[in-house]
Amino acid sequence: MGDGEETGLTRIASSLDAVFASLPGGKCRIALEITAGQGTCLGHTFEHLATIIERSRFQERLMTCLDTAHLFEAGFDISTAKGFWNVVKKFDRIIGRDRLAAWHLNDSKTALGSRVDRHDHLGKGKIGLAPFCEIMRSGEFDTIPKVLETPKKKDLQEDVVNLGVLRGLLG
Repeated sequence: MGDGEETGLTRIASSLDAVFASLPGGKCRIALEITAGQGTCLGHTFEHLATIIERSRFQERLMTCLDTAHLFEAGFDISTAKGFWNVVKKFDRIIGRDRLAAWHLNDSKTALGSRVDRHDHLGKGKIGLAPFCEIMRSGEFDTIPKVLETPKKKDLQEDVVNLGVLRGLLG
């Protein structure tokens, strides 16, 4: 908020450190989620997340969560299999797969690089099904929890449909 990204990233790491230090016997970990980059938000690049981890005194307790809509909205083109794997390779190089704790699976109502966070149902938005097919079929993410964050009504029927889409991608 006017002090620049570097100061903001340091503040985030310091705040996380304060939480961890207040619970010295704690074993919980925190997953830093990639953001869409809306407004003045930090965390829309892998470098941001890596910097927060590097500046923390409790690096072993920091993990990451990749949200497919946020990735796309932040400018990571995961709309094709090749694009998806290029993004995964970049993530591996900058942060490392050992820090991937979860996936949030969502399509995006907004365009690539829009920096506007609007989730959509799988295959109904601007991303398409390619990254979800790769996540579900590759085997590389079998042990990584996956959470649907698509729009929902009270009866949750949308989740039934989206889970059907994911199951259908398994082949």
